[in-house]
Amino acid sequence: MRSIRTAINHTTHFSLFLKFQPPSLSSSMASSDNNISIKLLDKCTVSPPPALSTDVTVSLPLTFFDMLWVRFHPVERVFFYKLHSPPSFFFEHVLPKLKTSLSLTLQHFLPLAGNLLWPSHSDKPILQYNPGDGVSLLIAESDADFNHLLGYNSPREASETRCFVPELETLESRAALMSLQITLFPNSGFSIGISTHHASLDGKSSTMFIKAWASICQSLEEEQKESPILVRELEPFFDRKVIKDAKDVGPSFLNNRSDVMSKMFPDENNVKKSLKILPFEPKVKDSVRATFKLTRSDLEKVKKKVLSNWNSNVNNGDDEESTNTPPSTLSTFVLTCSYVLVCIAKAINGIFKEKQKFGFAFTGDCRKRLEPPIPENYCGNCLWANFVDAKPEDFVKENGVVLVAKGIYKKTKMLGIEGFRGVESSAFDKYMNMAKEGVEMIGIAGSNRFGVYGIDFGWGKPEKVEIASIDRGLTMGLAENSDGNEGGVEVGLVLNKQVMDLFRTLFREGLEDD
Repeated sequence: MRSIRTAINHTTHFSLFLKFQPPSLSSSMASSDNNISIKLLDKCTVSPPPALSTDVTVSLPLTFFDMLWVRFHPVERVFFYKLHSPPSFFFEHVLPKLKTSLSLTLQHFLPLAGNLLWPSHSDKPILQYNPGDGVSLLIAESDADFNHLLGYNSPREASETRCFVPELETLESRAALMSLQITLFPNSGFSIGISTHHASLDGKSSTMFIKAWASICQSLEEEQKESPILVRELEPFFDRKVIKDAKDVGPSFLNNRSDVMSKMFPDENNVKKSLKILPFEPKVKDSVRATFKLTRSDLEKVKKKVLSNWNSNVNNGDDEESTNTPPSTLSTFVLTCSYVLVCIAKAINGIFKEKQKFGFAFTGDCRKRLEPPIPENYCGNCLWANFVDAKPEDFVKENGVVLVAKGIYKKTKMLGIEGFRGVESSAFDKYMNMAKEGVEMIGIAGSNRFGVYGIDFGWGKPEKVEIASIDRGLTMGLAENSDGNEGGVEVGLVLNKQVMDLFRTLFREGLEDD
């Protein structure tokens, strides 16, 4: 770790280190599921400045938090920025600045320029940066209707967002940790698509990287030869020694991991030391993507309905007095999730009558919940799965929002009191048991606390941010409201077209005044 600190605290002159692929790689691509065409202009590798990284090799072990995600699909996000300037301005000013600042940012996040490897002598993979490693960057141009992509509440083909997200290279013995794609929409704007390996970063850490990149880009002057100083709160902390497995959940999880994976993906070659991502394929056929907003006023309506009916379900089997006593308030997370979950479940059940059982699992940030707590700028994974104790049939009941809200409130309250001591070590086993019972699991990605709509590279804040990877499962993407509505949130979804139509109706009607 000393070598990392030496590198990231050192300010020096630099020259951008880019490995350009042969021009013959430039080509035109088109999605078979929509009319969007993408022209690939360039493919290169962006590395940290050579002066800082030439003689530095960095290896980091995986913690039990990281091991959960070794063969999980990458986390994919797209940031859309308006830019009402001719293409020449983009290619002469915007793109060079984005590339240069990316290289400078990687000097602070040196391990992320490397790969996930599994040494033959080790029982766990490692993150390793070797001199010359770097991040894959695609430069593309699209003829897509930019304003169409920025729309809210109006569903569009789920496959469209896939055009602006780069693939993350993963092999049996090696996996990239990050890949990027910058796409120009001439005279309208540009997008930045990022794919990150979940074994190296959780959502909070990947957002910190993007914020650091934006901060350096914004402060980088034309022709500047020195690296701007990164603000302290965006300096990553990589030391894995701070992760203490006080509950000793690591060994039991690692022992069960291969068995569970083979049950989930029986047709896959579940080699113990394989790093190849399991086939969580995007579900884009007959599916649409849409983003919905919940204002503070909307959330107040949901809260009023939930709290006023809190005790109307005392006979639902919950005999804990603390849960049946209405709280003074409910968090944005509890209100958003309970309302959206029930709308999703009822919409699915309305179209596919046989689907009547649902469940909800969310990952909680454990940085403050470990003993002792670890730094907020810890860069890695510090998440653990939590299953909400609501009955599978509760989600489609008339008073489902109240029942589900009580279950989420109970779980979050327990985590607040017990911290990491209260987590379940058998998360995978519980998931498998629920799947056997025909329970349709709904997950969540992102957070309304990440502040993604404040990420400004120097040409304005994003008009829209999408979590592309929610199309790989039944997952809702969460972020703060893009319009600056304090306390409001937005939720991204990918659903079957008919289900989405019914969801929109249920979502709108549920917020109407009584």
